[in-house]
Amino acid sequence: MTQETLVTTRMRIEGMDCAFCAIKIENALKRVAGVAEVNVSATGGTVIVKHDLPDTETLRVRIVALGYKVIGTEHVFAKVDPTVGQSTHAHQDGHSHDHGPIDGSWWRTSKGLLTIASGSALAAAFLLGKAFPATERWAFLIAMLVGLIPIGRRAISAALTGTPFSIEMLMTIAAIGAVFIGATEEAAAVVFLFLIGELLEGVAASRARASIQSLTELIPKTARLEENGQVREVQADTLAVSAMIQVRPGDRIPADGIIVSGESSIDEAPVSGESMPIRKGPQQSLFAGTINGDGLLSVRVTAAAADNTIARVVRLVEEAQESKAPTERFIDRFSRYYTPGVVVVATLIATLPPLLMGGTWNEWIYKGLAILLIGCPCALVISTPAAIAASLSAGARRGLLLKGGAVLEQIGKITMACFDKTGTLTAGKPQVTDIVSFGTAEADVLRVAAALESGSSHPLATAILAKASEQKLSLPQASDSQAIGGKGVRATVDGKQIVLGSPRAAGDITALSDEQNSRIVALNDEGKTVSVVLIDRVPAGAIAMRDEPRPDAARGLKLLADIGIRTLMLTGDNRRTAAAIGKQLGIEVQAELLPQDKQRIVGELQKEGFSVAKVGDGINDAPALAAADVGIAMGGGTDVALETADAAVLHGRVADVAAMVDLSKRTMLNIKQNITVALGLKAVFLVTTVAGVTGLWPAILADTGATVVVTLNALRLLKPPRI
Repeated sequence: MTQETLVTTRMRIEGMDCAFCAIKIENALKRVAGVAEVNVSATGGTVIVKHDLPDTETLRVRIVALGYKVIGTEHVFAKVDPTVGQSTHAHQDGHSHDHGPIDGSWWRTSKGLLTIASGSALAAAFLLGKAFPATERWAFLIAMLVGLIPIGRRAISAALTGTPFSIEMLMTIAAIGAVFIGATEEAAAVVFLFLIGELLEGVAASRARASIQSLTELIPKTARLEENGQVREVQADTLAVSAMIQVRPGDRIPADGIIVSGESSIDEAPVSGESMPIRKGPQQSLFAGTINGDGLLSVRVTAAAADNTIARVVRLVEEAQESKAPTERFIDRFSRYYTPGVVVVATLIATLPPLLMGGTWNEWIYKGLAILLIGCPCALVISTPAAIAASLSAGARRGLLLKGGAVLEQIGKITMACFDKTGTLTAGKPQVTDIVSFGTAEADVLRVAAALESGSSHPLATAILAKASEQKLSLPQASDSQAIGGKGVRATVDGKQIVLGSPRAAGDITALSDEQNSRIVALNDEGKTVSVVLIDRVPAGAIAMRDEPRPDAARGLKLLADIGIRTLMLTGDNRRTAAAIGKQLGIEVQAELLPQDKQRIVGELQKEGFSVAKVGDGINDAPALAAADVGIAMGGGTDVALETADAAVLHGRVADVAAMVDLSKRTMLNIKQNITVALGLKAVFLVTTVAGVTGLWPAILADTGATVVVTLNALRLLKPPRI
């Protein structure tokens, strides 16, 4: 087969919600002739197969035979990157479930129905045995078979397709063995407890998957399309880029877009977690799923439904959940040898004491069967991916996008955070900071300057117009506008000749006093750009502008300092401006740097022993982002911010870098707790079983109980970050 003849098929699987499920399906599909690559995401519930088969029926049959359902199939026609997703080597242990997505009533799922049937049969056997003692053994045997037959069928299917050491196989051997040594009642109870544990695990695990998928439910199904002067309701997923839509007060915004007309308070809490509504007007961006407050808006759509910010975040988080952390890869390797080892230990415990020490066969076979159930590595293997999936989902809901478990694990280890200035520590656009009067009222200085700049899209003009709008100034009409050699602009306003230009341009027209010049120099020393306003050739005042720090920049840097992380500004901006911003924020500064200089400095810090995070806008910082231990892009959901770096702060909050570190540390603590619970319970029950204190019932509770405890503990990470 060649790359040209291969087809990439993506299937959504119902009932696959743990690492063992993924391993089992991967092993089975890799053994199909014509399959080149298999990538499985248990957290996303998807399987991507690269093959040259005429259809996907063979793949579907293999998956169904393992106890799952294929609920959707699509051909991707894109190369699958083998570095994304599960590794393609075969694992020799496995775990299967037969439950669908637990998003409705659990008792309506196939797993729920099987659990109810097994429980009912067990209760009936108990009552029948009490009423007719002679039938007790047969009644419990039938009750056991109600649950065990489906389990055994899947165990055989898994063994035939490359996963012989599945929990189903261990359960089947243990239950059948218990029958042969006369423990039929216990065998039936163990099967029922196993099904309960699996059902609870499925209910818990589905919450992590539903957490990120629920973001898509924020987007309304319909939109009000403006076309040819008419407004009509259409399906939101049919909106094309550049379409005009109308958003009424109180409505959810149906697509990413830019406001064309209107002004309103936008509640971004459902998407970004921003506690207060944000006032937005023309030319400002909107996210799909946010809520329009009090104004009627006309919005130009900037992304189709499949490419809006929420859809891209969901897609990227699902891909990130397929990327394994170093801890998870170690656990996978460990479990590959652990499960066969458990089988060997159980066999030795069952046979050596009777053979060498005169022990009772029934007693030691019973203990060996209990060891089989205790030894299942379900809780151990799910301990890491469950925590990582929950963390990635929780982070994404707040706008913290971390691309995989390896990034999530690494970011908690950083000791140095290097920040770009423009667009990262600052808002990325100039703001009016000072209006200085040279004899004319400040409001009049701003009013005539804004009149000159009306209609201009230059960043400095936009800043002046925004300030005039903030002060609710009424602007007069300007006429005869013309540029002054690229240094300013002049026009007639209210019958007077107005000039707005640099201090040098103003000085070429009229002399500025020493006091006026010293005031301008003082503003320049603060890193501010100054424009002088002349009215009929007389200095009226000056307007100072600067790209100001983000509102939370100082707090965000302090949060990092409080947890022992050093901070450094690396910027290409001029030294004076950078120093002024650095002084204001209390951060060390290196300025006038080229992209390669930033990359070099990151490398030097790493040689000094720092674990470095580089935070930038994802464009001119690309070399440094790539060189850092963790590259974090700061952006408002742009393609670059989402796709360039290892992680992205989607909503432009500097404090979110500290929130990422906090999330990472909480995740690693959670994983350590999970591993301790998983191995600790097994160790305790291993000793008590060999000592004869516990038997099959506690053994199965040690397995499924630990799995449920580990999963529920991981789901605590779904709570929003504390910072």
